Amino acid sequence: MDTNKPGLRHSQISEEIIEQVERQLAEPPSLWLNLTGAQILEEEGQDSKDIVLPNNRSQVTHIAIDIGGSLAKILYYVRDTTSPSSSSSEVHENVSDRGGRLSFVKFETSKIDDCIQLMKQLIQDHARESRRKPVTVMATGGGAYKFYDRMSEELNVEVIREDEMECLIKGLNYLVSCIPGEVFMLNPETCEMAFEEQFHDEKYPHMLVNIGSGVSILKVTGPSKFERIGGSSLGGGTLWGLLSLLTHASSYDEMLELSKKGDNAAVDMLVGDIYGENVGYERFGLKDSTIASSFGKVFRENKRLDEFLPEDIARSLLLAISNNIGQIAYLHAQKHNVKNIYFGGSFIRNHVQTMHTLTYAIKFWSNQTMNAYFLRHEGYLGVFGAFLKYARAESNVPVPPIS
Repeated sequence: MDTNKPGLRHSQISEEIIEQVERQLAEPPSLWLNLTGAQILEEEGQDSKDIVLPNNRSQVTHIAIDIGGSLAKILYYVRDTTSPSSSSSEVHENVSDRGGRLSFVKFETSKIDDCIQLMKQLIQDHARESRRKPVTVMATGGGAYKFYDRMSEELNVEVIREDEMECLIKGLNYLVSCIPGEVFMLNPETCEMAFEEQFHDEKYPHMLVNIGSGVSILKVTGPSKFERIGGSSLGGGTLWGLLSLLTHASSYDEMLELSKKGDNAAVDMLVGDIYGENVGYERFGLKDSTIASSFGKVFRENKRLDEFLPEDIARSLLLAISNNIGQIAYLHAQKHNVKNIYFGGSFIRNHVQTMHTLTYAIKFWSNQTMNAYFLRHEGYLGVFGAFLKYARAESNVPVPPIS
């Protein structure tokens, strides 16, 4: 040891200890909820896939809720109550020994009554199972504040509010690191999904573009280190609101279904409409089918709303918003020197056209140097993070000794 510089040496050791403690506190291996062997449950007709945790032995006495401007998401744990095999002579008094699953449910925020009713039912089910410990509700999102008093009074349990951005990053971190088959890329040519078996080599920094009612863009430099670097007011709420005015669709899912059937060329002005067919601007990477102006044909055709098909309008608007978000994401990634971009939020819904548009935008503007990643549970990052926030607090797992 250099005794001439004791202060410098002490400073170096302190920084190393701090960094190691932070990693041990933030990284997935320290989580008490056993995610080993986790699998995404494939069930037809379910857009929110449950996650099976066959090796979890811990009892879970809380539920989580993320209330956004358009949607409210609930996450709760269900123990496996199937009977043990007949070959086993052991009496299984604690059914939590059989593992369980994480279940995800969403509601429109306007139907908050139904959301609270489900939480009441979950709390009653918990009480019927003779659990000694009461249920706690972990709440995040703007609605965690707007509906806090109502939830506390009607549910008659403790409601803990958690920071929305922190929950998003924690949820992303664990889903990406611990759930096999969660992360995938979309081939822009074939629209096939390529699942990531493990985190890419350059884990940090990366960017999260969370598309809900609006858009938040976060730069992540470590397991719990992030900053909000931008956003946009043009998000899922914009699509939902405008299509509510322009079509007869009454739900977001109906609007996405409409867009699948539509032809945006009937509404959008394309490069081919300006230059003619087969004489596009190829040297700039612009095909005949590239959109030059969203809704640009409307004024040229001199038609009114009822003369356009609602499915064409839906597709055009979906592409317009997705293209805008893709370009904004690229510009922030370029400015902050980030190559890997995760897209989350309920705007996406694993909708192929949306993911294709975002992927194409990132690849086109970055000249193939950036990557667009998607998640199976893209709309549940915040509620998953809120769920784990309580788990971290209750784990009482000692920090491993520092070597």
